[in-house]
Amino acid sequence: MNRRSALVWMYRLGSSVAALALTACGFKLRASQDFAFSSLAVMPQPGGPLAIELRRSFGSAVRVIRPEEAQSQAQIVVEILQEQREKIVVSVNSSGQVRQFQLRIRLKFRVRSAQGQELVAPVEIVQQRDISFNESAVLAKEAEEVLLYRDMQTDLVQQLLRRLAAVRPV
Repeated sequence: MNRRSALVWMYRLGSSVAALALTACGFKLRASQDFAFSSLAVMPQPGGPLAIELRRSFGSAVRVIRPEEAQSQAQIVVEILQEQREKIVVSVNSSGQVRQFQLRIRLKFRVRSAQGQELVAPVEIVQQRDISFNESAVLAKEAEEVLLYRDMQTDLVQQLLRRLAAVRPV
């Protein structure tokens, strides 16, 4: 066996072992969520930016009840109790100028059935990011702040979708 064929053989063996190991551990790519309900309402209507993104995230898997429709048509109701954005000073320099902020989004929600039975008690999810600040680049830092808030909002919606996938209406 020459050196080249030995390398090809080792490469194929390594690939096979890696594929076998990944399938043996239960690894699979994340698929779309499977929900135990086919319709839901997100309250309040219209709600903040997080509620709006949540409505858009279901796609065709779940019918989201529109504001003009009766809430009783929904199998479950997601109530956004609080959606709060915070910007906190974390550090300052020796002359008292801000050097770093912490951005937070707090989401408090609960899930109930259309009949009013509580399926998920009020829960709070918090996302936070640190951002440095430089007074000579204020516009760039404001744009970065907007992007970080949008990223945190998307993360919160994904966490909420995973929690809703575990909900089983009664």
